[in-house]
Amino acid sequence: MKGIVGKKLGMTQVFDPETGAMTAVTVVEAGPCPVIQVKTVDTDGYDAVQLAFEETLERKLSKPELGHLAKAGAGPHRHLVEVRGESPLAVGDTVTVETFEPGEAIKVTGVSIGKGFQGTIKRHGFTRGPVSHGSHNVRAPGSIGASATPSRVMRGKKMPGRMGGSRVTQLGLVVHEVDPERNLMLIRGSVPGSASGIVEIRSA
Repeated sequence: MKGIVGKKLGMTQVFDPETGAMTAVTVVEAGPCPVIQVKTVDTDGYDAVQLAFEETLERKLSKPELGHLAKAGAGPHRHLVEVRGESPLAVGDTVTVETFEPGEAIKVTGVSIGKGFQGTIKRHGFTRGPVSHGSHNVRAPGSIGASATPSRVMRGKKMPGRMGGSRVTQLGLVVHEVDPERNLMLIRGSVPGSASGIVEIRSA
């Protein structure tokens, strides 16, 4: 399993020089990510590679975090992310955007943009009530349970509540272009999260 950690910079447009076709892409500043730890089934119960991302100051990390990074010969980094699956990487290696090629299928994980407390129409796509004959059911959710049986609201009922701000994985994405000099990766379409949000890019 190939993977890299990056920061979403925003969206832009790319035009094909021959056909002039426009492609909407998301620009991600990915890597370089030093390999901090390699986990195996024998020692940890599962296969994974731990990557570090975004260098920071020593005073912003705890002593256990600094010691864990120093053990792998890496400086202070803000984020540690595990990529599950078998990998040929070893401690001390560095993962860059050159790991991925244009046209390669990937999946991107990030924290979706928080929308706050929202009603059922925006949160779940419910339709509104009738407008005519003085109906007061404008954006109300309607009935949420029977009175006699089961005389309670069933668990998991779609109701108003906190929307967004959760971990989301977007499938079916494709690498459009890679810029190793600036550590940039252009991904076709949109990816979860707000600008400057941390994203995890894995091979599909």
